[in-house]
Amino acid sequence: MTHPRGSAAKTAAMSAALSGAVDLSALKARAEASQKQPPAPPRPSAEGGATAGDAVIEVTEATFQAEVVERSLRQLVVVDLWAEWCGPCKQLSPVLERLAAESGGAWVLAKVDVDANPRIAQLFGAQSIPTVIAIGGGQPVDAFSGALPEPEIRKWLGSLLDALRDKLPGIAAAEQNGGGVEQPEDPRFTEAEEAFERGDFAAAQAAYERILDVEPANEEAKTALSQVKFTARAEAAGPDAIAKADADPADLDAQLAAADLEVAGQQPEAGFARLIAAVRRTAGDDRNKVREHLVALFELFDSADERVMKARRDLASALY
Repeated sequence: MTHPRGSAAKTAAMSAALSGAVDLSALKARAEASQKQPPAPPRPSAEGGATAGDAVIEVTEATFQAEVVERSLRQLVVVDLWAEWCGPCKQLSPVLERLAAESGGAWVLAKVDVDANPRIAQLFGAQSIPTVIAIGGGQPVDAFSGALPEPEIRKWLGSLLDALRDKLPGIAAAEQNGGGVEQPEDPRFTEAEEAFERGDFAAAQAAYERILDVEPANEEAKTALSQVKFTARAEAAGPDAIAKADADPADLDAQLAAADLEVAGQQPEAGFARLIAAVRRTAGDDRNKVREHLVALFELFDSADERVMKARRDLASALY
């Protein structure tokens, strides 16, 4: 599931938590002792930029120290925790790969399949995927979770490169050769993202809807709009929503709010089961209201997610 984006404070809290929980100091010390030379710079392509093969590397538990910790002593390393079954990962990874290739070696993308390398995900305490962690100087420096829009990712990368330029010589070297990250150019997305970050979900929703009015097929805006709507509902639910719903199964609004909170809390099976049970108890307009809410929750996930597939089968059974 795409982890719902919260306020700037929540993003900062997540980054701080990762930085505090992940201790790479022992790996860093070994790296500094054994790796005195910088990694080879990316080979230029025929067009003069780094190739995707140079800028994107597959990392395993066995190669993590060399490819992530040691590299991060010289250049920014962005770790992408992903899995084959994760729909949002399939949206995010191609964007990261393209931006890494465009950077000309200012940073490198380290892709980690969490199913094949679970200890790396455990090391970072990742609660959901996709999760992206920036590593500089042997330690995590920032992170985000979820498939963010490309303009927001560009802004995030630009801030990191500015902050680390004097500490990681590989960044300055790449920029001298023409690499780097362009700043976002689409003011429509900037408007929507700024509204979202300040917690004005209505304004963010309106901004994304304006984009879709002009570009109905804009998948980036569609995904972001779904996230905005879900996050607004989940934050409005309140911490006692689940208790209220459990106390009164006949209160449909309480059931919907509780399901949102459960999905936001990485308990989608519980949220799906709650609404399927509500479908079984209702009829007519009430049943349709619950069904539509459940289908909207499904859309936050990859259609091939086993949890969604099971819930769809259970929903069909409840309806027919």
